[in-house]
Amino acid sequence: MTAAPAATELLRQHVIDPEVCIRCNTCEEMCPIDAISHDDTNYVVDFGKCELCGDCMAPCPTGAIDNWRKVTKPYTLDEQLGWDELPVELDISELNLPTTGGGPIPEDVQQITDIATEGGGGRDVPPWSAAHPYVNLYSPEEPATATVAGNFRLTDAEASTDIHHIVLDLGKTAFPVIEGQSVGVLPPGTDANGKPHHVRLYSVASPRDGERSGYNNLALTVKRITEDNDGQPVKGVASNYLCDLEKGAEVKITGPFGTTFLMPNNPGSKIVMICTGTGSAPMRAMTERARRQRRRGYDASLFLFFGARTPGELPYLGPLGKMPKDLIDVQLAYSREPGADKEYVQDRLLECTETLGPLLQDEDTFIFVCGHKRMEDGVNAALTKICEQNGLDWADLRRRFRTGGRYHVETYY
Repeated sequence: MTAAPAATELLRQHVIDPEVCIRCNTCEEMCPIDAISHDDTNYVVDFGKCELCGDCMAPCPTGAIDNWRKVTKPYTLDEQLGWDELPVELDISELNLPTTGGGPIPEDVQQITDIATEGGGGRDVPPWSAAHPYVNLYSPEEPATATVAGNFRLTDAEASTDIHHIVLDLGKTAFPVIEGQSVGVLPPGTDANGKPHHVRLYSVASPRDGERSGYNNLALTVKRITEDNDGQPVKGVASNYLCDLEKGAEVKITGPFGTTFLMPNNPGSKIVMICTGTGSAPMRAMTERARRQRRRGYDASLFLFFGARTPGELPYLGPLGKMPKDLIDVQLAYSREPGADKEYVQDRLLECTETLGPLLQDEDTFIFVCGHKRMEDGVNAALTKICEQNGLDWADLRRRFRTGGRYHVETYY
């Protein structure tokens, strides 16, 4: 055994598990300081850049990003790119660490076990009453096969946004999912470099007992991508593939993914859902689960803040209008409706200050935010103002909501 160096300084390094990572690029997109990069094999974290802010943690669908190593010398990018699996944990008992006050590990070294929570970082946890999620049952190498049982356009024919509700039948394949989880879709074919397309992730839009109750199927909410964030024409590989599928077609899927953005099951839950566009998928799953469970005494109260450009571009508009009023309070915001002022979900939040103020002080309240990344700032600003009007500090309250498994955000570009 190699002798441990004297007076070793113990460091904490953020690493990505190559065995669990599905190369979806979410972490690299979310990192605000470009500390995450990748090659054709692995995604890696630059020790010299990473500030442990935690912004990449919650969006990761598999948990591959949630890994840390105690090191005396940081792993280089080249070393990480060559990994097939994470290195073995360092045994700190074998190190000759400096001591203070007779203790084996000084306070600054002890902090390697903590995750920064300032600025929205930290480890997300699920609601305490959420069902146990199963994850990573099927991989790109060994996917499950589903059959398209239905493919329906949700938005108006003349709407510029083409969003589909796609039902996938799993037959006899065990694929347990619960509200808030995602699945990966493997588009057929190869990319410009001749490599198989990467997995694309989609939130499940149906409750745990299936799109049709008691059947082994699930639903996805998919927007056909025809342009990039700059408005330039582009054809989304997976979205166009899915939206064009006909009944009876086979689809390769992976997962399930997601361990924290999960529906609470405790009686008396107050669930505040804030979404735009296809961010409605997990909200639709939770709403349908609550509707079905009412017959069994589940007395949750739901509050939905849902934004779209026009009514014709809002998925599930018709079914929402049929939901029992004593189950769900629906607040719709339209930003491009002819003859009306622009309104966004944050505007509807502010209009409901009298309702949300008491909810923010209720320990049975859970908040879920899902949609385009640009909605986050507006939602935070609105919740900050609502808190101020109720003698609360949103920055402090948000931290407590997160550590208690009661505040969850999934946004995308």
